[in-house]
Amino acid sequence: MRKHILLFVNGQQHRVTGQDAFLTLSDFLRRRIKLCGTKIVCSEGDCGSCSVLCTSDIKNASQNAQNTPLEYKPIDSCIRFMFQLDGCHIVTVEGLAVDGNLNGVQQAMIDCHGSQCGFCTPGFVVAMTGILEQKENPTTDDWRHGLTGNLCRCTGYTSIVAAGEKANRQNTPSMESLYPMASLSPNLESATDEPVQIEALNRFDPAIKNSVFLPRTLQQATEFLAKHPNAKIVAGATDVGVQFNKGHCNSQIWLDLNRVNEITGVKVSKNEIVAGARATWADLEAATQELAPQFHQIISIFGSPQIRNVGSIGGNIINASPIADSLPFLHVCEAELELTSATGTRSVNINEFYFGYKQFDLKPGELLTKITIPVPANQEFLKLYKVSRRRDLDISSFTAAINIQCKGNQIQTAAIAYGAVGPVVLRLPKTESFLAGKSLTLETMKQAGDLAVQEITPISDVRGGVDFRLQLARNVLLKFFHETNSAGAPV
Repeated sequence: MRKHILLFVNGQQHRVTGQDAFLTLSDFLRRRIKLCGTKIVCSEGDCGSCSVLCTSDIKNASQNAQNTPLEYKPIDSCIRFMFQLDGCHIVTVEGLAVDGNLNGVQQAMIDCHGSQCGFCTPGFVVAMTGILEQKENPTTDDWRHGLTGNLCRCTGYTSIVAAGEKANRQNTPSMESLYPMASLSPNLESATDEPVQIEALNRFDPAIKNSVFLPRTLQQATEFLAKHPNAKIVAGATDVGVQFNKGHCNSQIWLDLNRVNEITGVKVSKNEIVAGARATWADLEAATQELAPQFHQIISIFGSPQIRNVGSIGGNIINASPIADSLPFLHVCEAELELTSATGTRSVNINEFYFGYKQFDLKPGELLTKITIPVPANQEFLKLYKVSRRRDLDISSFTAAINIQCKGNQIQTAAIAYGAVGPVVLRLPKTESFLAGKSLTLETMKQAGDLAVQEITPISDVRGGVDFRLQLARNVLLKFFHETNSAGAPV
């Protein structure tokens, strides 16, 4: 059992143990190794000022793909725990320079006047370098989409996008050329495949002992959870990290799943998506573009690139938010959840998983390990909707998934799920039953809307009032009719 984590920062190896293992990455960078180019503003993963580039487990990558360069992706360091980074390489803004000279992105930001106060600039530079890691010649849309996780309070974004476009023509070396994997992986020989467990006295209250367990296999994870059923489980930590920073998460025992490869990845077949619970939204965004374009579109505005690069589908399901953007789609597709414990595995339909607000059918000692999503063969009448104040990086005021299958002008089956209208994402069985056998007409959908508002219990909050959400519940069915009708649906 290893008692420390090993990682690299700008090519330099660091051995982290004790209280430092429970710091956020941004705090470690700024407080422990004095790399203050990484800024902290929101501590929620919203503004991107703390962006750094991060790889997955270097040793695992070097063993599985000898000739494949490491993939560097931008993440928010303010909501990433140090114990989640075993075997990773972190590159901060200080690590982008080439022989002491600014890289192409940094120089372009100067040339195009992309900075005023400069506080957000390091995060932008890191994210822009990450975009060039993914695409050799990004388009203007690529720059705009890739920078949705970075907020600027001074310049607007025209000059920043212009800097990105100029950087295409600048000498911006890849991370592999700056930090070859061959120079990093030999230094991880001591990072064995054994699990890691670190214990330390709480830095705020020395009377409390914190511990974290990093299993290497699913069996190790479930055996640990059987002994510690109240452990706080983290994978992406995009929500837990926020809770921790705001003082709302004081768990003493942590179980981190970032080294359990059995629950990663996305497999796509003809009409089915199978995702490991630790599959990231970036993984799903890439895998669903052709098979489930509506879901792909929702995912593309699901948080920021920094969030999608680490946030997991399993975490989104277990977080059990009634405004989770993914859940309406999973409900209407009758997704199956695989739940695994030390004693075995069982399967639960997602429509039977939630009992109430933050209450669900997960027994002590169980982990969500796999999600199987049957995708309708005919997606002409499958529509997903999100209503929010901003298109990108915003929490939903209302979400919906509508899947209607027709034969000619007649509705054969209907599946409807609404979010942000009750304590959980709600299926609408009465509305669905009403629609079955009816003609798909505007009048039918108006009547369905009248039924739908009787099946939901919205509340008023900062994102919208009761009346607003009730009207959306009606309007979204009319919007569905007009969209499918313009696509050739029968009137």
